[in-house]
Amino acid sequence: MAESRNKARSRNIDNTGFGQNSSVEGGRLVNRDGTTNVKKRGLPFWQRVSFYHTLLRMKRSHFFLVIVLFYTAVNIIFAAIYFAIGVDHLSGISSSASLFDEVSAAFFFSSQTLTTVGYGHVAPHGFLTNLVASTESLLGILAFAVVTGLIYGRFSRPRAFLAFSDVMLIAPYKEGRALMLRLATYKNNHLTDAEAQLTLALHVTENGKVVTRFFPLPLEISKINSLALSWTLVHYITEDSPIYSYTAGELHHAKVEVIVYIKAFDDHFSNTVQQRTSYTHNQLVYGAKFLPMFERAADGDYTLLELDKIGAHELVELKEPVLT
Repeated sequence: MAESRNKARSRNIDNTGFGQNSSVEGGRLVNRDGTTNVKKRGLPFWQRVSFYHTLLRMKRSHFFLVIVLFYTAVNIIFAAIYFAIGVDHLSGISSSASLFDEVSAAFFFSSQTLTTVGYGHVAPHGFLTNLVASTESLLGILAFAVVTGLIYGRFSRPRAFLAFSDVMLIAPYKEGRALMLRLATYKNNHLTDAEAQLTLALHVTENGKVVTRFFPLPLEISKINSLALSWTLVHYITEDSPIYSYTAGELHHAKVEVIVYIKAFDDHFSNTVQQRTSYTHNQLVYGAKFLPMFERAADGDYTLLELDKIGAHELVELKEPVLT
């Protein structure tokens, strides 16, 4: 009944880029980190994946782990080649050295060649060994140029650095209710001209088939001049809202998902930054309000923003709408 009542009030949109057939959806549409919850196939792996984008977006610990593993693997491969040619073609290695000493000497000679350090203690002689060493030196120059570019790209890539509350609330607002979520910058960057857009995904039954309908959620304030403190996004649930007649149980049954899109201007980068996230019905708290997350400092000289309280809330009594 809720779906049919809201159908006349709210006009759904179909330009979100997501399909409307709920039967082919898997879980949420957008992940918490803003990526789409889609796995692609039908083409070879190397055509489906951009390694450049993957290396730019992966976690810092994973990125440096990949570099270490790549460096180690290349040295092992070239050390095996030198050992296969014969360590007697590497001057500076004792003829009475043990197998372990020979293997380790070939490995460390490879690392010195790859990094073009060349201490001179061990040197190649013979055409084949010099050819391999020259090839490795060229590979090392190219590899370190690529790694340097990736590190700079990761360091200089504009990011919004926004933290979102881990829950969205249906809270008392004015004479009725509102859907609310909260965000704030967690770095020492400053965002200006910040804009927010919310899109609601509802799973409804039409003609015996479950489909996904998308609705824009108008905000009380959709743009602010400066995001210095926290920002609570408020969608006032009026009679024109697509979720006006929904109860807590109906919202969960409809598997609501709210897709959040934030765009702002970063003064330090002198560039526009954006960030996305989404909230599912499992993150919805019906009948609650956010607790304050900033206050005046003890000495009164500045405002203290407590980021660990971004999702802090308390349960409150909620007035249900009167349906006509």
